[in-house]
Amino acid sequence: MPALKLTDDLGRTLVFVHSPQRIVSLVPSDTHSVIALGAADRLVGRTTYCESPEAATVPTVGGTKDVDVDAVLALAPHLVIANQEENTRPALEALAARVPVLVSLPRRVEQGIAHLARLARILGVERDERAKDLIKRGYQLGSPPAATRKAFVPIWMDPLMTLNADTFGSDVLAQVGIANAFGDRLRLYPLAADLGKSAPQDASGRDVRYPRIMLDEIRARNPELILLPDEPHAFSADDEAVFREALPAARVVRVNGKDLFWYGAWTIDALQRLREALA
Repeated sequence: MPALKLTDDLGRTLVFVHSPQRIVSLVPSDTHSVIALGAADRLVGRTTYCESPEAATVPTVGGTKDVDVDAVLALAPHLVIANQEENTRPALEALAARVPVLVSLPRRVEQGIAHLARLARILGVERDERAKDLIKRGYQLGSPPAATRKAFVPIWMDPLMTLNADTFGSDVLAQVGIANAFGDRLRLYPLAADLGKSAPQDASGRDVRYPRIMLDEIRARNPELILLPDEPHAFSADDEAVFREALPAARVVRVNGKDLFWYGAWTIDALQRLREALA
C-alpha cells in the first residue's frame, strides 16, 4: 500500500509504509473491531479483558490498567492500539518510544465509527467487502431522535459515580432517544465540592466527565429510568434495592455495559439491542 499518514485522537502523526501484520490491542472494543474487520489473524497480543472468542488463543499482556510493557514489546508488534482513558499514560509513553501506538478517545458514536474506518485504512482492508459493509452500516446509523425519557446511569457504587454528556456512553443513550439525567453535571474538585460540602476549586485540566454524586441529587433530577450496566461495576441486588428505594417510580433496567461503552464495530448492533431493552 502507499504510505498512509494520519493522526490519532491525541493529535499525534503516525505513518504506515506497510499494513501492520502484528497487532497488540490494549482495548477490548478495539480487539472486537479488528476481528470484525476481518483481521483476527493479525492479533498477536491482547489484554485479559479482551474476551472475544476469536482472540482466545492470543497471548495476554496484562489488564487495561496494568499493561506489561515488556511483554508487549517481546511480541514485536507493528502497531499497538490503545485508548487514552482505558490505558495508563506511563505505559503508553513507554510503548510509543519503541513502536507505533494509535491512541483513541471517541466521545460520540460517530467518532467511534470514524475510528473504525481509520482502523480499516491502517489495516488496508477498507476495500474488502466485509469491512465496507460494516463501516457503511455504521455511517447509516443516522441522527439521534428527540429524547422522550431521562435516565440515570451509575458507573460505580462506592463512591456513587455517573457520567456526563461529554462521554461515549451518554451519546449512545442519545442515539436511542434517552436523555442523560446528569448530562450537564461536571465532576468537581476536591471531593467535598463534588458532594456539595465545599466550594469547587480549579480542576486544573483533570477529567470532569465522571461526577461523584449523592442519592438526594438523583432524587432531585427525577429520572424515569435507572440503567445498571454490568461493567465497569457489577451492581448487586443490594445496590439495586438502594436505587429502587430512592426512586420508587423509576424503572430499573439492567443492561450490557458493552452496549453502552464499547465503541466501533460493537456499537453498530448494540443500538438496536438497547432500543429493545428500553422500549
